[in-house]
Amino acid sequence: MVHLFIHALCLVLAQGATPPSESADVSPTLEAGYHQMYDLQFAEAHKTFHEWERLHPQDPLAPSSDAAAYLFAEFDRLGVLQSELFVNDEKFKKISQLTPDPAARQQFENALLQSDQLADAILARSPNDSNALFAKTLNLGLRSDYVGLIDKRYLASLSYMKSAGTLSDKLLATDPTRYDAYLATGVENYMLGLNAAPVRWLLRIYGARADKEQGIAKLKLTADKGHFLLPFARLLLAVAALRDKDKNRARELLSSLAREFPHNGLYARELSLLQ
Repeated sequence: MVHLFIHALCLVLAQGATPPSESADVSPTLEAGYHQMYDLQFAEAHKTFHEWERLHPQDPLAPSSDAAAYLFAEFDRLGVLQSELFVNDEKFKKISQLTPDPAARQQFENALLQSDQLADAILARSPNDSNALFAKTLNLGLRSDYVGLIDKRYLASLSYMKSAGTLSDKLLATDPTRYDAYLATGVENYMLGLNAAPVRWLLRIYGARADKEQGIAKLKLTADKGHFLLPFARLLLAVAALRDKDKNRARELLSSLAREFPHNGLYARELSLLQ
């Protein structure tokens, strides 16, 4: 069942870049919105992202970020991250199908469509625009997670994931300092690298990357130098530490997250199980 875990880890949340015509510095407005989202304050996150969209109507990351907040709200309501990240593979088999909120799904899809249209218009003029490439990468990652983790359509999710990885590579070739973008390929490498050698060989034939150590190295890049993905990358490293039976490292990472995001009970709950 390790492939299910892959989908959970492939959330490619937006690197908080400003529109192409502005400074490349991280936007404090988007930063605040993602912090609110990580802390499960979804209404506040939507309000923050909508304000950014009002001020920057041509930025495709604005609706992408809004879509991420809709997805995380569904994950929280359905208990997806707890079950996908922390429940072992045998117990996962007993988890029933999920019932998504149709209204939330429609809002999620509308936001992704708006973002894709804005990004495509920019890329038609400037094919290597890093902001638009990141938005497209994010959108593919969000779609992968929705169809894989909520709809349980794993082959479709894998297709989106591979496309997101390809765009992430193109983005990093354009701007290797977009450290949040390393998360997508880092997770793919790490989780697929856990499979037995014949499975890894077959995965490589189909274009998947399977190298556990390389995956950890890329996750650490995001955890150390990323912006909006930094907290999520640290959560993933905590999960990786648990799978490697390194409880001290997992406890250190989860303790930091629990302090930073006191409204998110996931970190405190999993930390309590390590005490």
